[in-house]
Amino acid sequence: MKLRECYTCPLELTHDMLKGKWKPIILWRLRLGKTSLAKLHKDINGITEKMLIEHLKELIEYGFVTKDVHEGYPLRVDYYLTDNRGRKIITVLEQMQELGLEYMNEK
Repeated sequence: MKLRECYTCPLELTHDMLKGKWKPIILWRLRLGKTSLAKLHKDINGITEKMLIEHLKELIEYGFVTKDVHEGYPLRVDYYLTDNRGRKIITVLEQMQELGLEYMNEK
């Protein structure tokens, strides 16, 4: 996703970077550590591989995720959170998780 040139609020920018059904879920899964594309796809129920790859590319572009490419055959790529933005966003997602859990328990 291409970000806009101008934002009136930093929250708008952050929202655009995390917009979509799957990005927060991908980040939440990556809090557990490095993992392969296949494992991510298996762990996130309902996401297509195409959508996973697209979102990972955007999360890498925005600085939340990075990857290690290991030489050899078959090629192996591990994805993980960056130390700065990636780890920082997890604190926000933890609060969202708690709020969602409270809401689910009320129902």
